[in-house]
Amino acid sequence: MAVGAFLEPAIIESKELVSRSSSSSTIWHNVSDGNTTLPSSRWRERKLKFFGWEHTVTIPNTEVHKDRLLSRLLRAYPFLFEVWYWALIYWVYQLGRAFTAVTLKAGTVDTAREHALQVIYVEKWLSIFVEPAIQQWFIGHPTLMRWTNKTYSFIHIPGTILFLIVLFYTTTTRPKRRLFEQSQPGSAALRHWRTLIGPFGPDIYERRRRTMAICNLLAFIVFTFWPYMPPRLLSAPEYTGEHAKEAKSYGFVDTVHGVDGDSSVWTANRFCNQYAAMPSLYFGYSFLIGLTVATIPLRKGGYMAWRRAAIVATGMLYPAIILTAIVATANHFILDAVAGAIACLLTWNLNSGLLNLLPVEDYFLNALRMHKP
Repeated sequence: MAVGAFLEPAIIESKELVSRSSSSSTIWHNVSDGNTTLPSSRWRERKLKFFGWEHTVTIPNTEVHKDRLLSRLLRAYPFLFEVWYWALIYWVYQLGRAFTAVTLKAGTVDTAREHALQVIYVEKWLSIFVEPAIQQWFIGHPTLMRWTNKTYSFIHIPGTILFLIVLFYTTTTRPKRRLFEQSQPGSAALRHWRTLIGPFGPDIYERRRRTMAICNLLAFIVFTFWPYMPPRLLSAPEYTGEHAKEAKSYGFVDTVHGVDGDSSVWTANRFCNQYAAMPSLYFGYSFLIGLTVATIPLRKGGYMAWRRAAIVATGMLYPAIILTAIVATANHFILDAVAGAIACLLTWNLNSGLLNLLPVEDYFLNALRMHKP
């Protein structure tokens, strides 16, 4: 955890130059691109909305701080704010997992094993219990198994980070840069740049960021109150309890953490909660990423149908690869992936609720005398 905890934010920050503002001089010059409230006003209003309920609150207008050094720094490097947010989310999530891991009791392990066996019963009833056969086929092809282990260990976290960086650049940095290059410096219209970019704008990125954040929260709640053992641990040789014969009869093998495995800082550390297999965020995140890629808006032109088919195929390929990896390595059951997809769809429809926390952000930024571009 120690290495991974610093490595993930470092990967994001190392890509900061990708999302840098078009001109480094913006750190020293004023660019008005805030909200509709006049900078001279120290207060503004925000609307809170929740299932039809609305309430207006008065919060500090941080635009009065737009000329300060930290605000100009954020204008030059807008992705720094995203780095801070993701580092915060990451640390809260990892500290929660670490607390669960170090306070784990023996009874929790037995409960997690029973839950895994219950999932097997459900899959048998649904006639989808094919995980042992899938893993045995991959084990029979050592080279393919080795690359599948690497995929599980090294693709999920870096792939998700890369997706967020590219999406932020294509929906926010690049269109904003083009808009500012085509407009007169200091134009009042640039203060409303978000509405001028078009449908493929910042909201595309922000909705997915919020969805992933709530997915983390939902998953943490589930595996805290419903511990659940991944299939690879059912074959633990040290277990000799009442369910030992049944649990070991399925023949699951821990191919990632074994002698010839390919574990990483994200899959092997003493603070990792081993009993948090449902929902599978590996598949949940890949499902969201795949749907985003598959629905990318295309410019009108020739071969439109073929281009759309290629985009959809590319988008669906990623979750298919991740699903194969999590099942073949015995880290998840198929129902874990289904739960991950459901969690993704559920939080997608609830993600706008996080906007009600913006007043907290406003007060925090005001305390730092900072304005977010």
